Amino acid sequence: MFQKILIANRGEIACRIIKTAKQMGIKTVAVYSEADKEARHVELADESVFIGPSPSRESYLVMEKIIEACKLTGAQAIHPGYGFLSENEEFSRLVEEQGIVFIGPKHHSIAAMGDKIASKKLAEKAKVNTIPGHNEAIASSEQAVEIAKKIGYPVMIKASAGGGGKGLRVAFNDKEAFEGFTSCQNEARNSFGDDRVFIEKFVEEPRHIEIQVLADSFGNTVYLWERECSIQRRHQKVIEEAPSAFISEKTRAAMGEQAVALAKAVQYQSAGTVEFVVGKDQSFYFLEMNTRLQVEHPVTESITGLDLVEQMIRVAAGEKLTFEQKDIKRNGWAIECRINAEDPYRQFLPSTGRLVKYQPPKESDGVRVDTGVYEGGEIPMFYDSMIAKLITHGKNRDDAIAKMQKALNQFVIRGIDSNIPFQSTLMQHPDFHEGKINTGFIAKHFPNGFSGASLDDQTKELLCAIAASVHIQYVRRSSNISGQLEGHTSQIPSELTIVVGEHGQQEFIDINITCDDKGDQVIVNGKEFNVSSNWNPGSDIFEGLVNKELTILQVQRKSIFYELLLNGITFRAIVMSRSKAQLQKLMPFKAPPDMSQYLLSPMPGLLTEISVDVGQKVQVGQKLAVIEAMKMENVLLAQHEGVVSQILASKGESLTVDQIILRFNKD
Repeated sequence: MFQKILIANRGEIACRIIKTAKQMGIKTVAVYSEADKEARHVELADESVFIGPSPSRESYLVMEKIIEACKLTGAQAIHPGYGFLSENEEFSRLVEEQGIVFIGPKHHSIAAMGDKIASKKLAEKAKVNTIPGHNEAIASSEQAVEIAKKIGYPVMIKASAGGGGKGLRVAFNDKEAFEGFTSCQNEARNSFGDDRVFIEKFVEEPRHIEIQVLADSFGNTVYLWERECSIQRRHQKVIEEAPSAFISEKTRAAMGEQAVALAKAVQYQSAGTVEFVVGKDQSFYFLEMNTRLQVEHPVTESITGLDLVEQMIRVAAGEKLTFEQKDIKRNGWAIECRINAEDPYRQFLPSTGRLVKYQPPKESDGVRVDTGVYEGGEIPMFYDSMIAKLITHGKNRDDAIAKMQKALNQFVIRGIDSNIPFQSTLMQHPDFHEGKINTGFIAKHFPNGFSGASLDDQTKELLCAIAASVHIQYVRRSSNISGQLEGHTSQIPSELTIVVGEHGQQEFIDINITCDDKGDQVIVNGKEFNVSSNWNPGSDIFEGLVNKELTILQVQRKSIFYELLLNGITFRAIVMSRSKAQLQKLMPFKAPPDMSQYLLSPMPGLLTEISVDVGQKVQVGQKLAVIEAMKMENVLLAQHEGVVSQILASKGESLTVDQIILRFNKD
């Protein structure tokens, strides 16, 4: 067994690998860029080596620097994690040539499976079901359009070296095929250094189900059941679960056997994943093989009891698998939510900055948090947007969902935006509960983006009652302050008004409240709520009984507002006396300024392209600029016609949120 390994990665996955290595008694070496000098993975490792500037192409993607760090520290093996160099054939080969062990498959397996065109041909030879398409690299946008027409729309345009949702577009017509080819090629060149692109038929209403395989160097190969990864946005997985509620035992076995056959065909060693697209009739087709550890590996670990990182290390060290296919059981149900630094209310644009507060739910039986950040740390713009992975394990699917909903309500992130409200909303969706999902689930149910979970009258009344109880705690604290003037002491009121909504659309709800040792009795719209809690002012989590039912939500005081977060709902309310509420009704409404003549940066990022010139007339939908953030290319389009009058930002400039890029005069 190795004495020391180097982790050629960062963030959550680096911390995850360090955790298992420590349990195995193996020392670890972290590498870090300028942006990561205070990162959590650097702190957790036994040693660390600086490898260069913040952009990954100058640090985490520089093979020579990684190998040099390995030699410098005397590490015997390198674990690449996922992303970066994890599926780079050349890196694996260079590592092996230097006498260092690559904790992953051999370079020839990566070469065979990492190239999507070659892997599809290999899969066909191994008698694995494959999807119709054009398997040769495409030379131009014009050729892409012709091929797409022959296959028949819709088609999927994919970078051969792509992964993680990058270098991938779906086209429904000639225009989208033409533009999608160019975007895929650019993203692939920037992210992977390989701009080859191919096209295949897009299966409508598909499910994305993948099989986890594990193989040693003695020819033993097993599959560790499947993961359902159909809930996706922009082709990136949002929620993963194991097992799938959709496929039958017969389909499960067939997919597993084909995945094993493919792994054996390329003499695979280590953990890997064979991805399939599955139709509504349970027909399945090979998509690709990921020759690395997957982001969603914890759900497989939860239902099998196996540590996949440990198995990878043991296989790389030359050990045999200690179990056979018949020994692998399925225990319960597991769900994983990816917690990302993005604003779901602004089309999921990246959100970077400092984590002013970071309080994940406590890990317990059935709740696991894999993370690479800490309170006070920075979320940089240079890398992937993942903050953490939240995993729950239950006796069945309903149990796992219930645990996840509770854990999401307890996950506190302040200072940057996160997708937690969106994840909470998905957890409650009736179609998700019934397992009626496919890769178009989010596009179908949220066609205009996300604006928060819907607030019904019953939930509104519940949140009003809790807001009133929270307010009373602040009043109670004020009433206990010594030295108050006689006749002017703070009094606990029995009548209050709760103001909900924005100026101009405010709703005024009168409530009555009485307090005793048993809690607060709040009357909202004639309905009584008995609120009992030990919540104290300043605490982020409210946990208590409301009409004898356990209720957990987040509370934040912002100026005169209370902000309550429950199940994807963001509820903002002002709690005030009846007399103040009457004055509030008289306050004039000031409309926000009209900014429609400006193009504003919707996120922090790097301005990589300005597509128009001063004096140019633009049409609706025309490309104006491109911003790169968190390894994704974001194209800004014109929302109305106009003439460009000023360009106020420069190509290569790092932009802040709402920074003006250009100004134009409307026609």
